[in-house]
Amino acid sequence: MSAPQEHFDALETRDPAQREADLMAMLPRQVAHAQARSPAYAHILEGIDARAITSRQALAQLPVTRKHELLERQKAQRSLDAFGGFSTIGWRGMAGGAGARRVFQSPGPIYEPEGQATDYWRMARALYAAGFRRGDLVHCSFSYHLTPAGSMVETGAHALGCTVFPGGVGNTELQLQAMAELRPHGYAGTPSFLKILLDRARDTGLSLTGLRKALVSGEAFPAALRDHLREQGIDAYQCYATADLGLIAYETAAREGLVLDESLIVEIVRPGTGEPVPDGEVGEVVVTTLNPDYPLIRFGTGDLSAVLPGPCPTGRTNTRLRGWLGRADQTTKVRGMFVHPGQVAEIARRHPELGRVRLVVEGEMAQDRMRLHVECAQPTEDLAQRVADSIRDITKLRAEVILLPPGSLPNDGKLIEDARRYD
Repeated sequence: MSAPQEHFDALETRDPAQREADLMAMLPRQVAHAQARSPAYAHILEGIDARAITSRQALAQLPVTRKHELLERQKAQRSLDAFGGFSTIGWRGMAGGAGARRVFQSPGPIYEPEGQATDYWRMARALYAAGFRRGDLVHCSFSYHLTPAGSMVETGAHALGCTVFPGGVGNTELQLQAMAELRPHGYAGTPSFLKILLDRARDTGLSLTGLRKALVSGEAFPAALRDHLREQGIDAYQCYATADLGLIAYETAAREGLVLDESLIVEIVRPGTGEPVPDGEVGEVVVTTLNPDYPLIRFGTGDLSAVLPGPCPTGRTNTRLRGWLGRADQTTKVRGMFVHPGQVAEIARRHPELGRVRLVVEGEMAQDRMRLHVECAQPTEDLAQRVADSIRDITKLRAEVILLPPGSLPNDGKLIEDARRYD
């Protein structure tokens, strides 16, 4: 009997240079498509020559669109287009006029389309890496209500040839009964709910024979919980996906970071800006999709991560992320004024001799004080004053500047730290 195929398709083992060439060849076509079919991007990318966007350097010159901006456009056009002009598909009287199979609502509310493509959200790749195969029964405990998580997994499982039990969230006793009687091969859902199911099964004496694998997402998946599940015979793998973009990255048997999906261009940028950071530096995950139905160009996820060096030991050659490392939006209010990460980044831009910077807000509420910690290898005598002047100019607030040697600040993507006491 031959060993099972380790990779979902040949795309996963492409030469990295070939993958990059393929993605860059598709990029200008996607930009032109977004300009022509998406009213939002016709405005956002007005005056841009799509034919010139053939490299990451050119892509980095385009504006980043963040979730709050997408929400603002949707709200402004609610009566005309629920998608705010971003989708190229819809239904009669809405957006693209046709083509949407489903429409979902995420908190905001933000509306997301699902198109007609098989495995529209591209989840089959993550399920395959987690060990799911044709003929498996998948117990899906992601939400089928309002948000797309359940549909994301179900369409990916169907593309693999799996059968799905749509458990959804809650109804723990009924879901346990179904698991005991149907004997699924694997689980898809949040890791915490899987633990709840397993603990309840143990307490009630139910046997979950055959449950040996899981794809989990939607929340943190600490190593301690992964090991706890493994002790109970379940190999669980995580993936990183959003309702806007579908699958972004997935875990493999190597357990070394998350491998990027093959149908995306991913950048890591300095929070609050659109500037890519060097590999290894923590920053915001910004994604450009090649999905013609919802062509998001430089979409800021608001999530922090960093690129891991080298390829995955499983032979997959795409870039790997360290995983979810927090949120990029560190906006805070100081003495009645909002201070944004983009402002801190602008301060650093004005002084190129600086390395990492971090604005620390201290004190008690109504008695705030700001200190900007900056790394600099060879500070001049007037550097601290010049930086302080920039802070005042950009934020309209005063701050003390603390000079530090390179390597003093952590590589965690944080530009603003709120260290005030609220008790």
